[in-house]
Amino acid sequence: SVFYEYDKYDIRDEYRPVLQAHGKYLAENRGKKMLIQGNCDERGSREYNIALGQRRAEGVKRMLVLMGATEAQVEPVSLGEEKPRCTDHAEGCWSQNRRSDMLYGGEY
Repeated sequence: SVFYEYDKYDIRDEYRPVLQAHGKYLAENRGKKMLIQGNCDERGSREYNIALGQRRAEGVKRMLVLMGATEAQVEPVSLGEEKPRCTDHAEGCWSQNRRSDMLYGGEY
C-alpha cells in the first residue's frame, strides 16, 4: 500500500522502490493485471473523498506506467471512505485509511 498525508494525493519518495518493483513485474508479465483502490479517511464529504481516492489511485497508475506497466494492465478505482482499515476517530487510525491498495488479478 501507498499511504498519504491528510488531504493529499502526491506519492512520497519512500514508496518509489515499491512502485518500481511492481512496475518492473508488470512490464515483465504483460498478462498480469492490477487493480488500484484509492482510499480516504472519514473526514470530508462522500463526494470529495470519492474524487480524492480517484486522484490517489490514478497517481499510482501513472507511476506504474512510467516504470514499465501498460495502461491496460492497471485499473484505478476509488473506494472513498467506504473500506476503512481502522474505524477509530483519531489520527492514528485515519492515517491507515489514507492509502492506495494494489491488488493483482485473482486477489480481488
